[in-house]
Amino acid sequence: MGDEQRSITSLKTTAKEWARKVGIDSIDRLNEMIDSGKGLELILVCEAMQSNCMYEIARKVSEQKRRIILISGPSSAGKTTLSHRLSIQLRAMGLRPHAIAADNYFVNREDNPKDENGNYDFECLEAMDLETLNRDMTRLLDGEEIELPVFNFKTGVREYHGDLLKIGENDVIIMEGIHSLNPKMTYGLADEDKYKIYISPLNQLYVEGEDGEPAKVSTIDSRLLRRIVRDSRTRGNDVEKTLSMWSSVRRGEEKYIFPYESEADEMFNSGLLYEYTAIRREARPLLLGVDETSEHYQDAARLLRLIDMFHDIDTEYIPANSILREFIGGGCFRI
Repeated sequence: MGDEQRSITSLKTTAKEWARKVGIDSIDRLNEMIDSGKGLELILVCEAMQSNCMYEIARKVSEQKRRIILISGPSSAGKTTLSHRLSIQLRAMGLRPHAIAADNYFVNREDNPKDENGNYDFECLEAMDLETLNRDMTRLLDGEEIELPVFNFKTGVREYHGDLLKIGENDVIIMEGIHSLNPKMTYGLADEDKYKIYISPLNQLYVEGEDGEPAKVSTIDSRLLRRIVRDSRTRGNDVEKTLSMWSSVRRGEEKYIFPYESEADEMFNSGLLYEYTAIRREARPLLLGVDETSEHYQDAARLLRLIDMFHDIDTEYIPANSILREFIGGGCFRI
């Protein structure tokens, strides 16, 4: 077993042990807690667990005097909310965080590599201007002032609008992106300045299988459901479009994200034991809208069978800064 497999296996084990400690390691027990009127308690306990983990990360960054936090993880893991909440924790410790989007360092569209089918490959590492990124970050860490770029996704050109930044002793850079844990992305920066985080939702819930044996609920499905709801709410994508892109998204994760899990200093579990019960309210009508004649009907039907095993929970009690708000909406961050 490789280092990256050991790391993610350890995170899964921790999630499983915690689920057992709070007495919710199966769908039946989760539903029992909701039906007994303890849904609010469940939400607060799950959110407190994640808050504790975020505090520990911020504490380590502060104590170790790390100057740049790099966040990576698969689709719909909650990278953006994690970066926002870490910023709040760091501010509470007297530090000044600055979020810098790695996507703003894309090469101009005309220079973007193409795949074997002649289409632009926006996920490959070569789609980024690594030389400029490393030069800018090095200058920042050396105390120089730089002008931050903004990538115009409509024109496919990197632009500059006078957004200047200079950091001091108590400043921390936060950068998230699919290549953030790949050493080649930040080749020019000293390792002692970096704090690398891998984020993924790893709920360890079980349900009785067809053979009577416990079967684990797929954490890949939790990310897919998150994405279906978010894409519908923020991008205007229907379920079928999201499902049609999912295999391509998964291939990109296997190629560009999962191989670098072992580079992380910290593995963060963004899964919430109650999230299926909350997200089903948003996902169910969307999945029901997939016609039987659609090539994606079977996938939609399978996801419907999954979420229908969960009882509803009152989403009113989900905190505005919850990672789940990145997908179902109603959050306090502009995402």
